[in-house]
Amino acid sequence: MNQEFIEKLRFNEKGLIPAIAQDWLDGAILMMAWANKDSLKKTLQTGEVHYWSRSREQLWHKGETSGHTQRLKDIRYDCDSDAIILSIEQVGSIACHKGSRSCFFNDIKETTSQEARSNFLPPIADSCSELFETIKDRSINPKTKSYTNSLLKGGDNSILKKIGEESAEFVMACKDNEPESISNEAADLIYHLQVALKYHNVDWRDVLEVLKKRRS
Repeated sequence: MNQEFIEKLRFNEKGLIPAIAQDWLDGAILMMAWANKDSLKKTLQTGEVHYWSRSREQLWHKGETSGHTQRLKDIRYDCDSDAIILSIEQVGSIACHKGSRSCFFNDIKETTSQEARSNFLPPIADSCSELFETIKDRSINPKTKSYTNSLLKGGDNSILKKIGEESAEFVMACKDNEPESISNEAADLIYHLQVALKYHNVDWRDVLEVLKKRRS
């Protein structure tokens, strides 16, 4: 990546700029730290994210000790050029030093218990990724009268039959040119496709990676 953009950035009086790390596939916000010109240049040179540690007053190679490094995919800066987003691949799926995928696991809702907080709430990602995480959770922690669990228990016979039915209903909705029905049938189809993926131990992120490669 070209380093010329660094000179366009507006660093604060200490020569720092907020850097937000975002998952390159599902868009989840993983952490926020500080960067300066040297850390950005090091990041571009190595392909692994470096920040500036304000407490140690030195460059900080993310994951150098833990092994949870961040591989740089892209950098964007905002309209005022005073904040950046680092699109990254998080090695080990842990960005937070407390062991969570994301540092943003505290929920301000009063109903959120301390136990829930200690279990690290998953970061907000795109709806399809969140749906697949729910399906994965159902497979690990079955619930009575769960439709997802009934499909998984029925295996291919149940799952593939539903995919066939939902595909036909989606086709008919498109043929009738009914936008609301098309949206609903598309959502149903995506859900059943994801159940099939989980049943065959194919992760949704594998699908996203294929789409990302095709886009490139």
